[in-house]
Amino acid sequence: MNVTISASALSGSITPPASKSFAHRQLIAAALADAPSTIIIDQPSDDISATVSCIEQLGAKVSPSADGKTFAVTPVSAVPDEATMFCGESGSTLRFLLPVASALGIHATFTGSGRLPQRPNQALISAMALHGVSSTGHFLPLTLSGQLESGIYEIPGNISSQYITGLLLALPLLSGDSRIRFTTPVESMAYLTITCHVLKQFGIDIDELPDGYLIRGNQHYHSPGNLTTEGDWSSAVFWHCANKIGHRVQLNGMNTESCQGDRDVIRQLDMLGGIIDVSQTPDSLPALAVAACTHPGTTRFTGAARLRLKESDRLTAVSLMLTALGQHVDELPDELIVHGGSPFSGGTVNGYRDHRIVMAAALAASIANGPVTITDAEAVSKSYPHFFSHFSDLGGTIHGQYPG
Repeated sequence: MNVTISASALSGSITPPASKSFAHRQLIAAALADAPSTIIIDQPSDDISATVSCIEQLGAKVSPSADGKTFAVTPVSAVPDEATMFCGESGSTLRFLLPVASALGIHATFTGSGRLPQRPNQALISAMALHGVSSTGHFLPLTLSGQLESGIYEIPGNISSQYITGLLLALPLLSGDSRIRFTTPVESMAYLTITCHVLKQFGIDIDELPDGYLIRGNQHYHSPGNLTTEGDWSSAVFWHCANKIGHRVQLNGMNTESCQGDRDVIRQLDMLGGIIDVSQTPDSLPALAVAACTHPGTTRFTGAARLRLKESDRLTAVSLMLTALGQHVDELPDELIVHGGSPFSGGTVNGYRDHRIVMAAALAASIANGPVTITDAEAVSKSYPHFFSHFSDLGGTIHGQYPG
């Protein structure tokens, strides 16, 4: 679906969706727990639906409320011998459950859609292959067989923190103690902090070491009963950037003390016109780049190589989107340089089936000199299904129908 947006002032208050980073982890932990759990997830997305479907394939039962916000999770009682798990476009669902399914000893086939079949899994699969698990390959579709074993897992920290989270979720289930040892510095460390936070909510102890983690075996997930998933800072980034470019949006329901890395957007916005390292917060770059276009001077985004491995090659996608709207940007292998100060023109931009590209383009369109048409607008359902509804509620001008 294409949407066309004309410039208009945005003002008012909205509540961003629940953090899918927290929700993925809480749902998986609830599926592994000793008793039922109830999790409130406001505005669940397609990625969350993928995780719900997959934990049901593991043997859990998930009952959503009529309004779709409350999920009653009955944990796995009988582990199936085989399972087929469709992960949609969710890298988190896939990478978290590869080790979990193997820890449960399930002969599991994983499939996906969109760009997920092209996204890398080799470092995780290779580490698991040294600990009792065989795989038909590194890319989807793939099938795992064997029983995951405890031991020392050496894994790079600069490809995807999702690999490490998957191991942290799985290794406490094994009979022996394990270690995760980083072979490179870790990027997106905040996501591992979220993982450890959720594990603690479910009674799992993880010891942080200078070069990784120590995970005791024979641990048991204990249900905390009822949980409410906190608001998503990765979604809130777009509205903070909206305020930076002249809008007046108030956000409700956000935890200002959150351990989510994208909370750093507040500090990063004060750094426009300088150098901003996004290695720990890659999801913030599309919106920050739009804000940088309105700031006099040059903003250099560094540590951005991993953006090429997302739902799109986000460095190229952001570069082409901004260029199509009259901006001057330089794309390097691991950097994006934005030369700010020029107004946005109207035009047509490719959303690349990437939720964050679509939302960033809508942000630019809100102050453009002419109408902006964005392709693949339905991609927002991956993380923020009501984005365009919120955009409209705030006074945004959207011509015709829009998703959500």
